[in-house]
Amino acid sequence: MTKQGYNTWLNNYILPKWGNCTLQDMQPRPVDLWLQSLALAPKSKVHIRGLVRALWEFAMWRGDVPTQRNPMELVTIKGATKLVRRTRSLTVEEFQRLIEHLEEPFRTMALVCVCFGLRISECLALKWSDVDWLNGMLSVERGIVHQVVDDVKTPESQRSMCIDGDMLEVLKAWKQRSQFSSSGDWMFASPVQIGRLPFSYPGVWRALRRAAVKAEIGHLSSHTFRHTHRSWLDAVGTPIGVQQRLMRHTDIRTTMNVYGTAATADMRQAHAKIVRLALARA
Repeated sequence: MTKQGYNTWLNNYILPKWGNCTLQDMQPRPVDLWLQSLALAPKSKVHIRGLVRALWEFAMWRGDVPTQRNPMELVTIKGATKLVRRTRSLTVEEFQRLIEHLEEPFRTMALVCVCFGLRISECLALKWSDVDWLNGMLSVERGIVHQVVDDVKTPESQRSMCIDGDMLEVLKAWKQRSQFSSSGDWMFASPVQIGRLPFSYPGVWRALRRAAVKAEIGHLSSHTFRHTHRSWLDAVGTPIGVQQRLMRHTDIRTTMNVYGTAATADMRQAHAKIVRLALARA
């Protein structure tokens, strides 16, 4: 979890319940019952239990409590490995209907997310300086959550990605329209923040929700674009090793360690195919 994630669980859940207690009061049975009472997804409960576990580990390291088996190891979360909501990917036709109802800059955000498979935190944290216009490359350097800039999710997530010519034109068009187009400006700078910060996720989510209703495509989240990117890579016949690099996942093990940067040409070709789908061009 990131620092921002820790603060969310600590301030919104742990401190309101346990703030006036000692750590020794946080025993398996009461913590288990408390977690069961929370109206949260199992994965969120796992994060909270993990933070309480870390507090116990730190207390033992400092010598505040005797070194022992961590009590949180006895707390189990039912359904922790199950998805509460089934992941969803959009068809090309659904995506086209969606962007018809998205105004700028949300249309360009959707195109960036679906064409590069970016997480919304990575998309919102892009700056114009991250675009190498001459060589057609995009650098993913940072993320932003709750308007706090941080590192990307994993070391593998931080990399340079190819930009297809048509996608480069999309970015150029938005840069020309944007009030904030200097090299150091956020690509999706918020006018409300006078360009000091990018649009917030809640603002993006509201725009997506309105567009989804108008397009009659049902529920979606910003992460739907990342799932869509992955399914479209499959649909255009992208080799799994190239998919791993384009998705910037850490695993699929030795494939990319063996071939290294030899997949760059294939990555550019696969990216171009996804852009064609997103822009509905043959």
